[in-house]
Amino acid sequence: MEISIASTQHLNFAQQICDLMAEAAKQRGTGIAKRSPEYIEQKINQGKAVIALKGDLLAGFCYIESWDTHKYVANSGLIVHPDFRKMGLAKKIKKAVFDLSRQKFPEAKIFGITTSLAVMKINSDLGYKPVTFSELTTDEDFWKGCQSCANYDILTRTNRSHCLCTGMLYLGNNVKKNQPATKVSRWEKFKRFLKKDQNTKGAVSFSRALGRFSGSMLKFKLK
Repeated sequence: MEISIASTQHLNFAQQICDLMAEAAKQRGTGIAKRSPEYIEQKINQGKAVIALKGDLLAGFCYIESWDTHKYVANSGLIVHPDFRKMGLAKKIKKAVFDLSRQKFPEAKIFGITTSLAVMKINSDLGYKPVTFSELTTDEDFWKGCQSCANYDILTRTNRSHCLCTGMLYLGNNVKKNQPATKVSRWEKFKRFLKKDQNTKGAVSFSRALGRFSGSMLKFKLK
């Protein structure tokens, strides 16, 4: 398996990448915005994409988007071909595009929104934290990208305060000085729970843990 920064020699995979994204959205029923082959080609030409190949076969893909004059960066469109799933490939692709983002936009805040429990787990391992949508980019072009999602009406009805997606922001080892210690403590407990339980209950336990964490954070905010 070869994972590399996509280049012009990979432009012929653009349509297949779009087809994979569309099929994944159909299967999941939520959360993947449609992208055109031309858009994927643009990301490849800009050196803002990572591709995984098994010989001549497309195995996976992910690309970078930047917003608010490069103040915010999102790693979007993470997709793995069905034949190469459950092999840890998604995590490797995500790590590669994350490193590419840090290289290209070292001062940017890296974020993502997703309905995928597997992606949430990968993000948390990289140092992302769940945040409200108000902590993400306000760039209208980013939110317009959600228009092709089946759940866009939820986003608009709630004045963009929440949707089925979870917002996550990379904070690394830096914690805001005005962030309450109890909030940090709860997140660290959540991560320890995941590490302890990840080999026994998989995505189900992650979902349950995320629900518990979200509930505790809601109670904390209401105090």
